[in-house]
Amino acid sequence: MSNVAISFITAFFIAMIIAVPYIALMKKIKAKQTILSYVEQHKQKEGIPTMGGVIFLFSCAVTCLIFWKGKNELAIVALVATLVYGGIGALDDGIKIIMKRNLGLRAYQKIISQSLIAVLATLYCYKSGYVGSEIFIPVFKTYVNISWWYIPLGFIIFIATTNCVNLTDGLDGLAGSTVSVYLICIGILIYILFDEKNNLGQTFYSEELFNLMVFTASLLGGLAGFLWHNSYRAKIFMGDTGSLALGGACAILPMMIKNPFIILFVGIMFVMSGISVIIQVIVFKLKKKRVFLMAPLHHHLEMKNYGESKIVAFYSIITAVAGVVGIIVS
Repeated sequence: MSNVAISFITAFFIAMIIAVPYIALMKKIKAKQTILSYVEQHKQKEGIPTMGGVIFLFSCAVTCLIFWKGKNELAIVALVATLVYGGIGALDDGIKIIMKRNLGLRAYQKIISQSLIAVLATLYCYKSGYVGSEIFIPVFKTYVNISWWYIPLGFIIFIATTNCVNLTDGLDGLAGSTVSVYLICIGILIYILFDEKNNLGQTFYSEELFNLMVFTASLLGGLAGFLWHNSYRAKIFMGDTGSLALGGACAILPMMIKNPFIILFVGIMFVMSGISVIIQVIVFKLKKKRVFLMAPLHHHLEMKNYGESKIVAFYSIITAVAGVVGIIVS
């Protein structure tokens, strides 16, 4: 298990080493964030470089290639899915930078590209000998085979999770900190499953799970290095490059350990971000009234005069508590 810890440390230092020159490069080429005009409290953030997700994605990928050993099919698919989602985000960020506006890819372009990855990733899990159509039900602590229903369920999980994590990226360090706690909790669940399979002598499966832990630790280490520069006040934003990639990772890891519903516990703040937007839109369309001062939820709290650092702390603490509950009921 020392390799998992070392992969975290390695990814952290890679991120720290490349962050400073990368931020300088982004400033030089004027890859700056365009702030929405109606977000008054964020005016001072205009011009801060974006696409910082490259920092932790690069450090994660390099570290994985160094420390993976044995069977790593699941880890490869997880990394590729994460990077491809990041690629969509990079394209979105690139258009915003070039056009000097807040709108990148059109909504339908995002949905089509995200849906394609969601379908491919879900089909892989469904047909994989490691995953299949069996899912774990927390609280009841039992496995249920849902047959072909796994495909629409997986599709919904990918689309919902990636977009809810994306919505959570709105304050300095918010998405990165919340996802970090999320990854720690998921990493613990992977380790528990790894230990179980190892004790059963299923070395082929335990190798796959070990490499998933390396991937999780590497992403976590890269995020830690990124957060050094992204926490309040941020010197760089992760952009959609980072938030969509993290959303993809947050979706595929629970799927690969047959525990997709754990997202409802560990990803509770992502769920709250998504629900707050849905409620705001529906109520406004029906009654022309706003439930929240601004959606997603973190902007509502900001409008209520909570500081950014305080909101980040709230999200991280709630995620940690909900994550512990999720681990207990699993």
